[in-house]
Amino acid sequence: MDNRQAIGSWLSGPRAAAEEMGVDFGYPGQRLGLPQSGPGSAARFGRRLGAVLIDWIGCQLIAYGLITHGDLSAAGNWTLALFLSLTLLTVGTVGFTPGKRMLGLRVIGQDGGRLSIPRVVLRTLLLALVIPALIWDRDGRGLHDRLAGAVQVRI
Repeated sequence: MDNRQAIGSWLSGPRAAAEEMGVDFGYPGQRLGLPQSGPGSAARFGRRLGAVLIDWIGCQLIAYGLITHGDLSAAGNWTLALFLSLTLLTVGTVGFTPGKRMLGLRVIGQDGGRLSIPRVVLRTLLLALVIPALIWDRDGRGLHDRLAGAVQVRI
């Protein structure tokens, strides 16, 4: 076997090479017992990113217009504070932020139930660090979700 085939090309990556050699990774969420598609399936990256952007932009508009009265230099810190508060309150109570709801997503525990408040707090603090949300596992969960025992699913 050619070494390039074993490690994959720089375009396809090692996962594609492994799949060509017969390794079955399954679909995102399969290891968690989630369906492959439809309600309850693992949320894809695009929807999750869109939901975060909707929430962030909403918090930014509130910070800029209502709290800092147009002071752009002060709006950044207020935006972050509003975003973290919004996430804590809404995910902790109803399981989704306004952006997640608009895009049909919900945050649940790996067991399928609601997240406890300590797990929501942990998830939100890790989300504030940004980097954990950018590291994903095979099921498409960010490190912040994985460490909090959470999964984002379609509703």
